[in-house]
Amino acid sequence: MSRPRVFVARHLPATALASLSACDVTIWPHAATPPTRLELHAAVADADGLLALITDRVDATLLAAAPRLRVVANMAVGYDNVDLPALVARGVVLTNTPDVLTDATADMAWALLLAAARRVVEGQRTIAAGGWGAWAPGFLVGQPVAGATLGVVGAGRIGSAVLRRGRGFGMQLRYHNRAPSPALEAETGAQYRAFDDLLRESDFVVALVPLNETTREMFDARAFGLMKPTSVFVNTARGGVVDEAALAVALRAGRPWAAGLDVFAREPIAADHPLLALPNVVAAPHLGSATVAARHAMAQLAAQNIAAVLAGQPPLTPVRAG
Repeated sequence: MSRPRVFVARHLPATALASLSACDVTIWPHAATPPTRLELHAAVADADGLLALITDRVDATLLAAAPRLRVVANMAVGYDNVDLPALVARGVVLTNTPDVLTDATADMAWALLLAAARRVVEGQRTIAAGGWGAWAPGFLVGQPVAGATLGVVGAGRIGSAVLRRGRGFGMQLRYHNRAPSPALEAETGAQYRAFDDLLRESDFVVALVPLNETTREMFDARAFGLMKPTSVFVNTARGGVVDEAALAVALRAGRPWAAGLDVFAREPIAADHPLLALPNVVAAPHLGSATVAARHAMAQLAAQNIAAVLAGQPPLTPVRAG
């Protein structure tokens, strides 16, 4: 009986893929460059399993090129790069990697929040440009964090972790979900708010919703107009939940006061994108889960999911339709 074949769509550490020892594994050799669409389709032509990244579009066209495919392990929590109905129709299992990147992504949200609030990057640029002169009371003053109101839109695993960190700063905690969460409220003291009310009340607004048709560009000109002129907006969800043109206009107008952005509608973002020219934007190249421990755990969990399905066992972290 032939061994199942697995294609890993990016170069990953062998230690993270140890659970695939019973499979014939082909690993994309380039660490920084993903396969093109045609290269990916050719690579999965005889594959039983695919370890995919968010840069890989998994849809009906890919499935047509991969008649043997039985499982797709997406090395991410989100799976907006995957056509889930197409996989369900073909009977292909989809898995993701929740939990293992929760703390890393929550930490990144806080890194952006603090950097934007206290103008850290702007300060570094000022030093580099020789603009640091005599001490002055109004020089690069920012917004206070301790005791402020923190609003999280999308208080799932990562959003809840962001709120928990807010307690250490003595913040007033607000959240918005599709429905209130009594368990979250009991744990953190956070209060549920309707979306518009959260925007009006919060000094810091953190976006952590999944990207789907109900959340696409939910942060638009109307939403930004509801925020305080002293507020900071942080996005560590997906770029598509923000109308980026509207955000650029809003930041120029001073509402919100600043933004910390780890994700963008198009990645990599163009170097001449209007948002990057604004002094009140702190931008990062999608580093939410970028710690050694988190990335290794993500790859390991993705590989374990593939190994389980190909061995006839239930996946560890399946994505359910609906």
